[in-house]
This record gives sequence, C-alpha cells and structure tokens, in this order.
Amino acid sequence: MRPRRENPRRVDVKVGFSCNNRCTFCVQGDKRFEHPDKTTEELFAVLEDARGHADQLVLTGGEVTLRRDLPELVAHARELGFRVIQLQTNGRALSVERVLDRLVDAGVTEIAPALHGPSPEIHDLQTRAPGSFKQTVRGIRHAKARGLPVILNSVITRANAGHLEHMARLFVALKVDQFQLAFVHALGTAGANIDTVMPRFSEVMPELRRALAIGRAARVPTYTEGIPLCVLGRYAGHAAEPMMPRLRIVDATWIIEDYTAVRHEEAKLKGPPCEDCDLAPACEGPWREYPEKYGWDELRPVRRPRPAPR
Repeated sequence: MRPRRENPRRVDVKVGFSCNNRCTFCVQGDKRFEHPDKTTEELFAVLEDARGHADQLVLTGGEVTLRRDLPELVAHARELGFRVIQLQTNGRALSVERVLDRLVDAGVTEIAPALHGPSPEIHDLQTRAPGSFKQTVRGIRHAKARGLPVILNSVITRANAGHLEHMARLFVALKVDQFQLAFVHALGTAGANIDTVMPRFSEVMPELRRALAIGRAARVPTYTEGIPLCVLGRYAGHAAEPMMPRLRIVDATWIIEDYTAVRHEEAKLKGPPCEDCDLAPACEGPWREYPEKYGWDELRPVRRPRPAPR
C-alpha cells in the first residue's frame, strides 16, 4: 500500500449533476436523478472551505454551464484568491460567445472541454446529444480566440478506439494547449454498458501510439490515463498519473479528502504481472474493472537489463 498523501493542492467541486449530454460512458451514472444540484449559498460555503485546502479549483458536475449562477460562483472563487479556476465542461454552452465572455469576465482561467470523436457521427453517438460535436468544437475555438488555455479530455471507448489518430489530428488543428486520452473507467453508466463501451488494450494501442506521436510531433503536451506503463511501452512517458496534482473532491453529499490515495488503494488494481515488473513502483495499474472483466493476459512484466556480475 502506498503512503497516504496529505494537503491536496487542487480541489474538485461538483456543483450538481444536471447535464445536457447522456454519455454512454458517464462515470456519474444516475446521480442526476439521485442528488439535487447544490444551491448558490451552499456552493459559496463549499468554495470558502475549499480555499483552505488549495489554491487550484476545478468546477465540474454534471455540466457546470447549465447553472445560471456560474459567473457568480466563479467571481466568488476569484475573490477568495484561487490561482487557477478551471471549468470542466462538455463545452456546448461556450459555443454562445456571450456565455463565454461572462465567464471570462468573472475570472475563469482555464477551460477543460470534452471531445470524444473526430466527427459528429462518433462523438454524438456517445453523448446521445445530436449537434453536440459542432457546439463543442465551436466552444473550443471561442475559448482559444479569447486566449484561454484549453485542456482537452477525451475518453477512449470501443466507439472511438479505431479513430484516435484522427482525433489527435483534430485536437492539434484546434490548437488545444494539451490533450489527454483517458481509458474509460467502467463505473456508473459506463459500468452498466461495460460490454459495449470498454475495449481491450490490444485494440486501442496501435491507434493510441499514432495519436501520441502526432501530439509529440506537434509539441502539444499529450497524456494518457488509466493505461498501465507496461502496455504503453516506449510511450510510458505520456502517462498522466505521475504528474497529477493531489486532489480533494467535494462530491454530492460526501468529500474524498485525497483522491490520489483512493486511486492507488481502491480504484486501480495490480496483479500477478506487476509482482516482477520493474515499472511497478511508478505504475498505478489499470482501473480495477479492467482485469475483473478481461484478466491479466495483456500485461507483461518489464525487466530492465541487469549489469553483468564481475
């Protein structure tokens, strides 16, 4: 077991779970039906407490831009002295310029949109929201035009596993500042749809290598999440986990004090191939749902050359 980390540097606040997408791989599942969105007053109190833990803030959900009070929440966060105020969003509302302008004026410092395919056919199939691809792309362009850093996230699924190269080319063309290809975490809706949304690593890797090479060639920081280092092979340097800030999550009615520790100790899993792997100390392993479904056959221990005895 890894030692528990203290004093998270970033706080993730879930403002509610209402959303205008219905993604087939959503880890939040039915929270939108189970937990009402927090009120403005509740969130003011959450933000004030959060500032005592970190100076970096992520506002997420659900879909944060559905809240009419979002500029007010951002402005309050700025007044509290948060150095980073990131919106994690599907990006659709940002296609309306006045919406984005109000958020910029309020103090947003980063936009973290989600794009899950290189075309409307692939993206909209997964979000189950016709027109969402065009809106998200337009929102990204608007954010870039205003000089905002765009930290893009894309979930790797069966539907897009064969299109990662084209997705990377699109992300580079959109001039995003960073993009991450995160292997689907089979919880919530994704867990209910695991047979149709979760590919095997062996299906993903040929396209993923090409996608990472495209990001590298364009000098765009490009990362993966949820893929073990042995599977990434010579692309292991693209794994995001070693660089992720310690994270405190304010969820629906509970708080996860250190999600980094939860990731290491509960959410991810190590198995027999990890016992003899030289990369094990640096590797978190796969999301535990992966070997529970597919086993460990695709993982191979990495053994570095040993010096010959004198």
